[in-house]
Amino acid sequence: MPLSPLEHDRRYSELDQVMRAYLGQSADDNPERPSQALTAYLRHTWHFRPWALATAERQLRDYADNPPGRLRLRLGEFYDIPDVGLPEGEVRQWLHCLADHIRHSIETGEVPPSSAPVTHWEWHARFPELGQFLGGWFSQDMPDEFDDHDTAVDDYRRSTDSQLVGRLVGELHELLALDLDESDYALAVAELGMEVDAAPYSPSGWLARVAQQLAAPPTVAR
Repeated sequence: MPLSPLEHDRRYSELDQVMRAYLGQSADDNPERPSQALTAYLRHTWHFRPWALATAERQLRDYADNPPGRLRLRLGEFYDIPDVGLPEGEVRQWLHCLADHIRHSIETGEVPPSSAPVTHWEWHARFPELGQFLGGWFSQDMPDEFDDHDTAVDDYRRSTDSQLVGRLVGELHELLALDLDESDYALAVAELGMEVDAAPYSPSGWLARVAQQLAAPPTVAR
């Protein structure tokens, strides 16, 4: 039978996070240089969940040293490494390479410098509620569901727990504090799931407007 959620998390929770960081990215790590995907994982995890790095190093190495055998494969009791574009015979060596880079980072304290997110995974890891908001309320179906952008924002506020609304306001201010170019803000909202135009506002102007709307006390109907 497939692994229970508890057993999955014990064995593979952080391994899974590392693998997710490679979504749409090249697994071109080598002993001298980590890939863009692993650098993004290290940057985010160092700054937000540094205690998870040792777990990632151990789970990567354990999986490389003890790949699932025939019984576990037949029972489904294993983590299925996603296709990262490497030949099957090179995956174990690649996992060891990732573990080595993570161990080096931990032992030397070498941390990728702070920056705006670079990969799709890093955008969503850093701004999870903003990803939920943009992907859920501003997909390409938004014009069929709401009269305009403001109506969609109001619907989010009415249907979402106030603590999550507060979290979104914080993420909006954090994103605006990065002080990116407008083209980079357009890339950011696209990476986070927005599929409609913010016109007549610029991307950053619209984000600031949404933050202001959600931070204001809700109007009480009479």
